[in-house]
Amino acid sequence: MNSAARIEAFLEMMSAERGAAENTLSSYRRDLEDASAEIGGGLAGAAAADIRAYLDEIAARGFAATSQARKLSAIRQFFKFLYAEGLRGDDPTGTLDSPKKGRPLPKTMSEADTGRLIDRAAQEAADASLNDGDSLAALRLHALVEVLYATGLRVSELVGLPVTVALRDDRFFMVRGKGDKERMVPLSAKARLAMRAWLAARATVPAFADSPFLFPAAGDSGYLSRQVFARELKGLAARAGIASAKISPHVLRHAFASHLLQNGADLRAVQQLLGHADISTTQIYTHVLEERLVRLVNDHHPLAD
Repeated sequence: MNSAARIEAFLEMMSAERGAAENTLSSYRRDLEDASAEIGGGLAGAAAADIRAYLDEIAARGFAATSQARKLSAIRQFFKFLYAEGLRGDDPTGTLDSPKKGRPLPKTMSEADTGRLIDRAAQEAADASLNDGDSLAALRLHALVEVLYATGLRVSELVGLPVTVALRDDRFFMVRGKGDKERMVPLSAKARLAMRAWLAARATVPAFADSPFLFPAAGDSGYLSRQVFARELKGLAARAGIASAKISPHVLRHAFASHLLQNGADLRAVQQLLGHADISTTQIYTHVLEERLVRLVNDHHPLAD
């Protein structure tokens, strides 16, 4: 039985015994026939080295790790079938590792776009023509954006801050994050000014003034929901001329970390500020460090181009 016939037998088994859908069968057929065409002598008689060479070749052709993993999965299923049916005495895929999926880089914003967003928030907070309700909302949003970019807090940490953190010392916040661990995050001068303006406005609203939360709201939690903040942030971005699809509280957190590293901060310091328990979590930003090191060598090495 040649490779084509064995592929057909495998597909018949998948359909009859496992009830595989037509799309699944088509995907298996495409992947197995492609592998069989590329491997000398066909797929059914391939050794582990042949399959490994095929995987290396499709990687060189630019296939994503997810596509490589899907193709290897089809090949594994095929050889398990051959072994189970006694059509082959071994399974050459047993020693093959699945392609590692690259961790996606975090979405972030340029320093210019971040500046435009914050400038727009400051402009709206200073707009004397707004009514009391809109002015209060603008002051709150300005404080939220300034503090988020200044500290890199998780959005859940930010919206749920107790008011006491802002009453101790406005130079920094003591934040209780994941695992109930406390960390200190410093505030920029602009964030301190925005926070003072918000606290002053907050004190004029009796329901807010009595709340234990820094950003109170009428919901069950007692504080501003992350969904409302995300929606207001997208609206601010649109008014600043920035595509709202590009912005979220999480994107601003990533911008905080990326911009610190771009400007010379140490990865360990950024880990501490972000509240990451393990440095490996912070290492998603190593691409920023790599770019900085390349620029450093190119700008300062005497033999650089």
